[in-house]
Amino acid sequence: MRITYAHHSTYLIESAEGVVVATDYSGYAGPGVVPDVATMNKAHSTHFTLYPDPAIGTVLRGWGENGEPARHAETVRDVYIRNVTTDINRYGVFEADGNSIFIFEVAGLCIGHLGHLHHELDASDYAAIGRLDIVMVPVDGGYTMSQAGVGEIAARLRSSIVLPMHRFRTPIEQFLARIPDFAVERRAEPRFTVSMRGLPDRPTVILLDGV
Repeated sequence: MRITYAHHSTYLIESAEGVVVATDYSGYAGPGVVPDVATMNKAHSTHFTLYPDPAIGTVLRGWGENGEPARHAETVRDVYIRNVTTDINRYGVFEADGNSIFIFEVAGLCIGHLGHLHHELDASDYAAIGRLDIVMVPVDGGYTMSQAGVGEIAARLRSSIVLPMHRFRTPIEQFLARIPDFAVERRAEPRFTVSMRGLPDRPTVILLDGV
């Protein structure tokens, strides 16, 4: 499996069978890239599009309609995708279940994308999420959760790999200071390959080029 940082909160997850998933897809996933699957959240326009490319076979919105939360359990060849909803709660705007944590099961690994997370997770959230081998976390510290809160979530999940996103100009060292027990790897490329056997022995933050 290959993971590529595209921009902002968009990572590409590419499976062994060639399924390409774009997270928090806003209409762009890299030069010439049309993913097979696009997941989206709606806190800002940089996390979704109302007009996804019609060539995208599966579009999964992280919010529901008519007061019902989004519920996804989709299989696209060798990728299984589900979601756990969280609330939008910022600057006086509250929307129950307005955001989704998307979870991708591929190549024997579980990958979680926290989306535009605004609040701490409770025991029921952690139970619904389950074990994440890789977690993609927003580290801006303002528009989403505080860096301390995100650091606590990353530490509690004890994922083998943490991939920061949604950084803006926030010094990455501030986030790294919140999880001092994690190793740090800075990569010169925007992508890497990983397998279940290739997971690091120690929980590791991987900083891909462009983050």
